[in-house]
Amino acid sequence: MKLSPRKAQTEPLPVDETTTFPKLLAELDRRYGDSRIAVQEKRYGIWQPSGWHELHTRVRDFAHGLASLGVQPGQVVAVLGDNRPEWLISELAAQSLGACTVGIYPTSVGEEVVHVLTDGQVRVVVVEDQEQVDKLIELKDRLPAVEKVIYYDTRGLEMYEVPYLVEFTAVEAAGREWGEAHPGWLDEQIAAGRAADVAVICTTSGTTGRPKLAMLSHANLLEMGRSMTELDPIGIGDRYLSFLPLAWIGEQMIAVACGLQRGFTLSFAEEAATQRADLRELGPNVMFSPPRIWEDMLSSIMVRVGEAGFAKRKTFGWGQAVGDRYADTRLKGAKAGLWLRLQHRLADWVALRPVREQLGLTRIDRCYTGGAPLGPDVFRFFHSIGVNLKQIYGQTEICGIAVMHTDDDIKFATVGKPCPGTDIRIAENGEILLKSKAVFHGYYGNEAATAEAIDADGWLHTGDAGYLDEHGHLVVIDRAKDVMEMPDGTRFSPAFIENKLKFSPYVEEAVVFWQDGQADITAILTIEPSTVGAWAEHRRLGYTTYTDLAGKPEVRELLSEEVSRANEDLPGSVRVRRFVLLHKQFDADDDEITRTRKVRRRVINDRYAAIIEALVDGDSQVQIKSLVTYQDGTNVTRDITLQIVNMDGFTPKAGARRTLFGSHA
Repeated sequence: MKLSPRKAQTEPLPVDETTTFPKLLAELDRRYGDSRIAVQEKRYGIWQPSGWHELHTRVRDFAHGLASLGVQPGQVVAVLGDNRPEWLISELAAQSLGACTVGIYPTSVGEEVVHVLTDGQVRVVVVEDQEQVDKLIELKDRLPAVEKVIYYDTRGLEMYEVPYLVEFTAVEAAGREWGEAHPGWLDEQIAAGRAADVAVICTTSGTTGRPKLAMLSHANLLEMGRSMTELDPIGIGDRYLSFLPLAWIGEQMIAVACGLQRGFTLSFAEEAATQRADLRELGPNVMFSPPRIWEDMLSSIMVRVGEAGFAKRKTFGWGQAVGDRYADTRLKGAKAGLWLRLQHRLADWVALRPVREQLGLTRIDRCYTGGAPLGPDVFRFFHSIGVNLKQIYGQTEICGIAVMHTDDDIKFATVGKPCPGTDIRIAENGEILLKSKAVFHGYYGNEAATAEAIDADGWLHTGDAGYLDEHGHLVVIDRAKDVMEMPDGTRFSPAFIENKLKFSPYVEEAVVFWQDGQADITAILTIEPSTVGAWAEHRRLGYTTYTDLAGKPEVRELLSEEVSRANEDLPGSVRVRRFVLLHKQFDADDDEITRTRKVRRRVINDRYAAIIEALVDGDSQVQIKSLVTYQDGTNVTRDITLQIVNMDGFTPKAGARRTLFGSHA
């Protein structure tokens, strides 16, 4: 089966108040059958394609199977695992019955899983593999409502004898029999569906507490998908690799809402470890990733360039500088001169295109970032190497997308203009308010929280502070409650400073602190183990563990240089005066960051109160107790002394200043 030639633009399928995703699937089957690829999954190194008819048939079989298990309209089916065709089949099958799905991140454990399944009143859970099955078996005593666990990767599960476990293909087979005994029944259920029906439940990020379950209808998702593709048409032959969790609203937005309206092929990576290689092989035209992915790509580039020979470093440094000038000229709406165009053509050939090829971005028409702020420096870099990266702003409660850049109007410090059909207003207190047909139905089982999020006039209260610039672009400052003001009246956003710090390839996470009455800003940093490790090995600096590496005096000096660089771009009163390198990485399993890698400040403030106090007091070091858990389940508490670096006494070494693609002397 071969994909038909790519079309730059394709008219979306018609949508009205009766449209649902199962109806769009049926229409795609009617139009294309198996002449076009609907989904393809890489297995054993080979792409395995399925056409629209094959996908539609499997959805119908599984829907009949869910019906035989007692799934009814209005109920919630949970899906837990990595992105696979079976996830999409489960979602569309549940929607065919008038039910909906709630996605759970594959890395979720314990309390997170129990919270979603309990609050969602879930009876049937679809899981990927043995790892996820084992989670639910361990938690089953706390999940009395769960009646069936359906798994689709059978490896390691052949000998399990658990009454509530059933294989995915067995449910499909039972569904075929059930469907033959009830002809026409499923068609009646699908026909009865309406766009206003809840299609999916997505969990919020949970940065301020337990994640809430946001109910999104077919109409919500289709509206925002229509708005996005109106600005950026996606062709039916466009390539898209679905590797971000489908539990995240951003992936639902592109993969499902845009995918079923435009009919492009969804490709699924073989496994998490092969995502980069699969991305390079596929060469997608469209990509949507949170800032962490782009930051990781930047770090990998800087490591490779840093390890390259002198000539290659100089060549890329020159090429990137030319690319930066060319991108800056174009984004200002001006036409590059002949000399700059010639330089850029050469730079692209010898320096920029090879980097895009390594990242799998040679065919990219447009790619997006959202879910958290992306630092302007990172944003600018990708444009300098010829990647059309654009910022998106939104929340789960408005289907992930409300504001975005357009190809001809990109500003690195903004998130763009409202999408078609979206209204925006800045409240008197600076809070960003949004209104559109994509605003969610409310939080499942939580009317009080719904009333706080949506006011009587239908405006969604985002909780973010921002303003509209003179060009109508939205500038997001930070969470409204996190915006601070120094004694001299300077207002600042911790997130802005943190993004400056995280532009360094050696910084994985940064959390900035400031307290009323204090003059100094301080920070806790975690190192990026791959880049700092490569730096240490290059200098023959031996180390054993992450804790050992982060505690090296040479690493503290390296990070001091990076903090000094970030401080150069900040007003004097909001520069980082002291910082500490944490002995461990922030971990989602420890509730320190969310599954989408947003920092939970409340947890950090409570857990590392002793460190924060020492930073504020100006101490030179702080002693803490760290609980270390080994693979066999045993644990031990260790005393660790962390050194606090005072930037007021730091002077960069002459000649040691690091340029973007150079290295410390």
